[in-house]
Formats: sequence, C-alpha cells, structure tokens
Amino acid sequence: MGCILKAGGGLYSRLVVGAVLLAAGEGRRLGGRPKSLLQLGGVPLVTRQLVALSGAGVDELVVVLGHHADAIEPAVQAFPVTLARNPRPEDGQVSSLRTGLAALAGKLDVVLVALADQPLINAQDINALIGAWKKRPAGTEVLVPRVAGEPGNPVLFSADVRAQILAGDAKVGCRQWRAAHPEAVAWFDTDNRRYRVDVDTPEDLERFERETGHVLRWPAALATEA
Repeated sequence: MGCILKAGGGLYSRLVVGAVLLAAGEGRRLGGRPKSLLQLGGVPLVTRQLVALSGAGVDELVVVLGHHADAIEPAVQAFPVTLARNPRPEDGQVSSLRTGLAALAGKLDVVLVALADQPLINAQDINALIGAWKKRPAGTEVLVPRVAGEPGNPVLFSADVRAQILAGDAKVGCRQWRAAHPEAVAWFDTDNRRYRVDVDTPEDLERFERETGHVLRWPAALATEA
C-alpha cells in the first residue's frame, strides 16, 4: 500500500516510495561479523528494519547484501523484497547504494535509503519522514533528519536524484550529491534520537545498553566468532 498525498483540486494521488536497505557491510569494527544480525529482543536488526519499512507501506523494497550475504539472506527471504548483491562490497557504501538504486524497478516519486544497523527505527519514524517529504520546501531534492544539529538516517531523495546518481561517476552517492547541491537539501529537524542511533563498534553496543536498558546480542552462531 502506498502513501497518500493530497494533490491540488482536492484529489488524492499516490506518492510512490521505493526503499533501499543497506546490509552489505563487513562489520570490521565488530570482529568482522554482520551487524545486521545483531538481535534486539531476539529479532535481527535487519528484520526489524524490514518490519518498519513494510509497516510504513513502501511500494518497493530492495535489500543490498555483500559481505556475509549467505548469512543474512535467511533473515530477509520471507519478506516480499528484491535481494541485490553488491559484487564488490569492499568498494564501500557508495557502491552498495548504487547497487540498490539500480535494482529498483518501478516508477518512483521518492527513494528512501535506510541502514540495517539502526536498532530503534520503527514504522512511525519512517512515516514521519515521508510526511516531512510531502511538506518539503520548493526545490528540495533531498531530505535528511537532523537531531541536535547532527544528520541522521534514513534519508529521502527524489527520483531525479536517483537518476543523476546512477548516471554519474561510480564514486558519487547521495552524500556526494548533497555536498555538491546544498541548496537542494532540506532538513527534518526533530528531537527523535532514533534517527541517530546505529552500531559500529563495541563502544556503541555498550552505549546502547547504557542509554536504553536494552542489550543487543549476537545469535549463537556468531557469539563466539573473533
């Protein structure tokens, strides 16, 4: 089910949203383990993201895998998503983003890019971003949540930006496009810290437990890996 956007003349037209969920990282700072398989309440983070995106009613969803693809795929295959494997995940997040953007097949109005290692993002957070996109200032091509002056995730951008990224240099992703076109970037200022919480290091895991009272745990198969 798509999102509803009130158009001129009192008619309603659908805002068609495509989403790219990035889950291709190596997790090098967490012992080379897939961060997206960390569990909160027994549920892998990548699964929690898929539940949030599905609950927000996105029209098309691509999950980008790379490092650890074989381990992560069982956690996502029950969802109606497109799986896209980055053939060169070692080239970094931009290459994974471009893999996901290329795998989106439908005619879209806006693209949302999410990270699989954000433990707290829920459907309401996604809907809040989509609502902010509908109210964006004229000329806005990219919308970024901002908490206490710091940018967060997920981000949204227009279908035109998606096309420009794919037509451009292989080293250009959303962040590079934003840097080159600051006048086209709008900020969704909020006190919702869920947009800023992700996990990259053991210190992040400790901070998450300390600040939320919840523990992120590795599944048994990964708990003892170096």
